[in-house]
Amino acid sequence: MSIHTSLPIYKVAYDLLDVVTELVKNIPREFKRSIGGKVSDECVEIVTLIFRANCAQDKAPHLTDLIERLQVCELLLRLARDKRLISTGQYAKAIELTNSVGKQANGWRRNATSPAGR
Repeated sequence: MSIHTSLPIYKVAYDLLDVVTELVKNIPREFKRSIGGKVSDECVEIVTLIFRANCAQDKAPHLTDLIERLQVCELLLRLARDKRLISTGQYAKAIELTNSVGKQANGWRRNATSPAGR
């Protein structure tokens, strides 16, 4: 088990949290708690799940939960873009990071569930 902060997936997830934190600062007040707060909370949970998966003997449940929360994050980001709460450029930057986290999480999950990965 490596230190979770040195994992490539952790670094990208942290970058996502950083980008989302900046996005939320500029969301109008009436959507800041509902959309902005929720997307921030999901990103914090994604980083937490990376830590849990790294420490766990059975990584698959944590990674499955991580992928689900990533989809919720993407949905909220799309809603924010559709409501014009964030720009298309900001949305694209965040989605690029969610795609990277998703690919790494799916690969990690496949490795963790394969007979050789156990």
